Amino acid sequence: FNANSSAPGLLADMLMGALNMIGFSWAASPASTELEIIAMDWLAKLVGMPPKFLHATPGVGGGVIQGTSSEAVIVSLLAARARTMEGRPAEDKLKLVAYASDQAHSCYQKACMVAGIEHMRILPASASNGFALDPAALQAAMDADAAAGLLPCFALATIGTTSSCAVDPIGEIGRVGAERGVWVHVDAAYAGSAAVLPEMREAYFGGMEHVDSYSFNPHKWLLTNFDCCALWVADTRPLKAALSLTPVFLQGTGNALDFKDWQLPLGRRFRALKVWMVLRMYGGESLRRYVRHHIALAQYFSDRVLEDARFEVAAPTRFGLVCFRLRGVDANVNRQLLDAINARGDMFLIHTELEGRHTIRMAIGSTGTQLVHVQQAWAAIQQAATEVLAAQAAAAQVEQPSAA
Repeated sequence: FNANSSAPGLLADMLMGALNMIGFSWAASPASTELEIIAMDWLAKLVGMPPKFLHATPGVGGGVIQGTSSEAVIVSLLAARARTMEGRPAEDKLKLVAYASDQAHSCYQKACMVAGIEHMRILPASASNGFALDPAALQAAMDADAAAGLLPCFALATIGTTSSCAVDPIGEIGRVGAERGVWVHVDAAYAGSAAVLPEMREAYFGGMEHVDSYSFNPHKWLLTNFDCCALWVADTRPLKAALSLTPVFLQGTGNALDFKDWQLPLGRRFRALKVWMVLRMYGGESLRRYVRHHIALAQYFSDRVLEDARFEVAAPTRFGLVCFRLRGVDANVNRQLLDAINARGDMFLIHTELEGRHTIRMAIGSTGTQLVHVQQAWAAIQQAATEVLAAQAAAAQVEQPSAA
């Protein structure tokens, strides 16, 4: 997916470097800690998070800025492990089980490696349900593991998978997890920015009240320079239990607000300044216009693909991603098409595989992308397809045996 940047994001990054604030604790930098609390609550309200995730709501929830979604998934898994292991003998760590679909990001597997989760379930998803994780299959896997004496611990759901922007049924998965005491984390790294739009929240983000943690990357689609991942946790106590370590030389006033206990490293950058400046500069309405614009461009591109009988759309078009390929050809031809597109040098696309079929991804979401750019890209793709198919036809004709 794209990486966004903007003038306020760039200025904030410059100021962060100039201030060189190492805000691991409230005492080290009250301003960075308290601005992060404010900015994360603003952002939570902008994307429609349930109140239980806000710092301002009485309770134990709150938000924190991580570097990337990979970090957010790892710390959420560590929190899940801490909650499941509470009151259990240490050897039960070998029984913990984590779950995700085969469309989940590879950071899920890395998180399991880091956390020492030996039982890692990867459940197959298919085109028949839009490449989403099936709650019934998840429930069956959890129940089978529990019956075998294992401890279901963590489930990763996704809004906007990398391959196809598939959306898992969050509410149903959350309820399956809650009934079994399993921590459910939602990874919306790219697509989470779309939640600034009420219509997107209604279509794809329902059921968030049933999950334990949620993260998305403003640096992917919300005009915030890299790196910036927003993570919210409904109950921060397991997170702190997993990650809190305060040596004597760091003990002091404000330890309860130390964000070092919400992340893997000790030191942390003043990332809240980027979020705060982007929100103050643009405001909610401008950000909504920005995201709607990209979604409309993606739909425009998808419509053009459907008009050309040589192509097919390989997965439902969601957010700013269109998955497409040449129809009725083998994978090598689509590989040649992708190579021809990228050889031009004025655009760069990557591929994925959906049910074993080579598929090209058009991800629309760069800061300055306009309709003319999408039109030019589609014209170039059509021209490349014409050349690749002509070359294939010529090669096939040469290979045909001559008549006796």
